[in-house]
Amino acid sequence: MTKIIITGANGKMGNVLQSIIANRDDCEIVAGVDLNTAEKGVFPIYKSISEVQEKADVVIDFSNPVLLDDLLDYSRSTGTALVIATTGYDDEQKKKIEEASAVSPIFFTYNMSLGINLLANLAKKAVEVLGNDFDIEIVEKHHNQKIDAPSGTALMLADAICEVTPNPMKYEYDRHSKREKRTKNEIGLHAIRGGTIVGEHDIIFAGRDEMITLSHSARSKEIFAVGAVNAAVYMTGKSAGMYDMKELISE
Repeated sequence: MTKIIITGANGKMGNVLQSIIANRDDCEIVAGVDLNTAEKGVFPIYKSISEVQEKADVVIDFSNPVLLDDLLDYSRSTGTALVIATTGYDDEQKKKIEEASAVSPIFFTYNMSLGINLLANLAKKAVEVLGNDFDIEIVEKHHNQKIDAPSGTALMLADAICEVTPNPMKYEYDRHSKREKRTKNEIGLHAIRGGTIVGEHDIIFAGRDEMITLSHSARSKEIFAVGAVNAAVYMTGKSAGMYDMKELISE
């Protein structure tokens, strides 16, 4: 039985996680962390991770990037595995996560959806087939409450594409500020925010007289929570290192 701590326990994703875990028999929540410490009588909720008294196998984090240092410190001091599902980390924070994985077991991905990870693999295959003859643009759409842009998932997709492009690529976020033609060595990233869109990602390969679009549409937040819980169970007992969806899928 995997024992789980949820950070962001009283947030939207925290509530979804609770409903999913309640219907599984291979894991349970032993504590939560949230600035809103209102308890629902199932498990205690603390204001900070350092206050948690219960022993757990894994922490699932759907909170805020500002809490990263506390999470990494907790994992180092207790040996608890981390499933980091929060987005919006800057380059310095990503480096901290990578460095912490030398001593802590950390599962880190920008998107917990199996479909999105398949999309990344399909995009890499498309680049291998199409070569340098197609321009690449990524369009992502999310709800009007999302703070970071472009989404971490869009950046993950761009990074996956760059792993197999024949030439180094740069990311273009802001074409309206300059008047010049598109270059071949760029990937355009575009963010749309509105309504209650859960998450949509399109990868456009635009060539001469033809266009190929790879798409993924998330219809509810539940797919991310399911992926996070699967990752938590997978991480139980793992040794220090960096893990992601590729390991989970292949096992």
